[in-house]
Amino acid sequence: MPKISKETIDQIHSNSDIVSIVGEYTRLQKKGANDWWGCCPFHNEKTGSFHVDADKKFYYCFGCHASGDVIKFVQEMEKITYPEAILVLAKKNAIPVKYDDGYNPSEIKKDNHNEEYIDLYERIASTFHYFLTQTSQGNFALDYIKKRGLTDETLRKFKIGYAPSDRYWLKKFLLEKNFSEQFLNESGLFSKNYKDVCIFSDRLMFPIFNRNGKVVAFGGRILHPQKDHDSKYLNSPELSHYKKRETFFAFNFAKNAIRENKKVIFCEGYMDCIAYHQCGVEYAVATCGTALTDEQIRLIRNFADEVLLSFDSDGAGQKATLKAITMCRKQNITVKVIRLKGGKDPAEIMLSFGKENLTNQIKGAILDGDYLLNILGEKYPVDTPEGKTKAALEYFEYIDCLQSDIQKESCLEQLGQAFNIKPEALKRDFTNRNQAQERIKIRPEITEEKTPVNLNAELRGLIAVTADLNQFEKIRSNLKESDFKNPHAQRLFNVLEKCLENKTFSIPDILSECNDSELSQIISSFISDKVYQKENIDIVVNDTIKFVQKNKIDEQRDILLKRIREYVITTEDDQKELNNLLKKKMELDKQVQSL
Repeated sequence: MPKISKETIDQIHSNSDIVSIVGEYTRLQKKGANDWWGCCPFHNEKTGSFHVDADKKFYYCFGCHASGDVIKFVQEMEKITYPEAILVLAKKNAIPVKYDDGYNPSEIKKDNHNEEYIDLYERIASTFHYFLTQTSQGNFALDYIKKRGLTDETLRKFKIGYAPSDRYWLKKFLLEKNFSEQFLNESGLFSKNYKDVCIFSDRLMFPIFNRNGKVVAFGGRILHPQKDHDSKYLNSPELSHYKKRETFFAFNFAKNAIRENKKVIFCEGYMDCIAYHQCGVEYAVATCGTALTDEQIRLIRNFADEVLLSFDSDGAGQKATLKAITMCRKQNITVKVIRLKGGKDPAEIMLSFGKENLTNQIKGAILDGDYLLNILGEKYPVDTPEGKTKAALEYFEYIDCLQSDIQKESCLEQLGQAFNIKPEALKRDFTNRNQAQERIKIRPEITEEKTPVNLNAELRGLIAVTADLNQFEKIRSNLKESDFKNPHAQRLFNVLEKCLENKTFSIPDILSECNDSELSQIISSFISDKVYQKENIDIVVNDTIKFVQKNKIDEQRDILLKRIREYVITTEDDQKELNNLLKKKMELDKQVQSL
């Protein structure tokens, strides 16, 4: 294997700013003339023992003993070979790479296509953006995204695009540009079974950038959900240059703000994250179509002291919140939870109530311990000994994740105060929690809330759909899961979505997927008793849609009215803002009247 010349390596050593490069992975503080210290990016630690000597261009960790120069650092952090790390740094510093014995560098690309794939993804992202903003094919997608409140500046910044409905155009286009068939087949852009078919079609496209701002993958949102029963979101597969578990959407835009603010917002979706950025909250990131991972938390733990969780308020979002709390606390990061009001997600709140409302809700984030106490207080009858015991045992799981004995002691005190439990009894049960859990016979992790089935208009409408499954398209085109307030209606909506996605849309499949004996029994009895007939189901479904939409609008009106009543006018701009709020209220009033 030909060697990169010593001249090139010496140039990289002399021209590379090791402090700046290491600073992209962990927060460093200057102590002394040219000494920098921070938490080690190679292992989890509470007190910074990682030292960078700017003069010697060398790093050393007194904890795990990792050490080396700037090339080795890049090699270890990016998990690439030593020659690949040299190429990365050479490109970063605009240094021409020379080889011994006159070796032709083009040969090295035969073994490593990462840079070529990144270049390909960059070009395709620009093409998708052009389709969205400059062609008639993208008009529908552009209209959709503008109605969601995104500005032209945001579209350009995030390079949002549109993938045409023709599944074959991209392969033909790239072959004409002299890309090889094999190279394209391994690019992650085309179906494994049907090599000429692009996996993205008729979708709003969200490019996923690496930390250096290069496009390495895509997330695509379907624009016609009823067509072919496609998944709502589709994401690029794992690639040699893209690891989902180690990547955050928008981290390239957020990393400086995360460093400055020492905090980060974790979002579930791309639109949530983008809405925060458009409102000036630039320390928001999102997972890339997967659950939060330990690798992602490690990526930000050396920049941020605090994580704010901004997940959906539905059952799935609550589960994700509980899991994220545990994962972050195990890595010794303080956690707060943003409980959004007035809309399902940040994009909806931004559109309905504006930037100020969203940023105020961030300021109102509560500590994870308080959030969990609220959840457990709603879940269990904590005015009974049994309810107190079950709530305490689940809260013990959270306490176990804390890294400080002082924190554990404080949380035990809060638990006792919240549910009126004597400290001595709490400490005994915490010490003997494994035996107590066995006696109570509950799972230690927080499970779904078991509440009696409330047969309100929301749930009745969805049960009616099970008698005429074709009606579900009407429901899902007007409503989404989070629009329902009844938890069993949310569950049934989610079940119907899954069955539709899996193309197993039958009564037995629905009942099997329900995983709730009481709800399944009610559905079965309604179907058996023929409570809903073909001729009246349409009326029931229409009434349900109106009922849910009215409740949603009423909630938005209540928030607006509260803001209007509390509004203080001191300037002309204040009066304009108040006029805008009054205009929004009038629009909501008209929407209610039209239902």
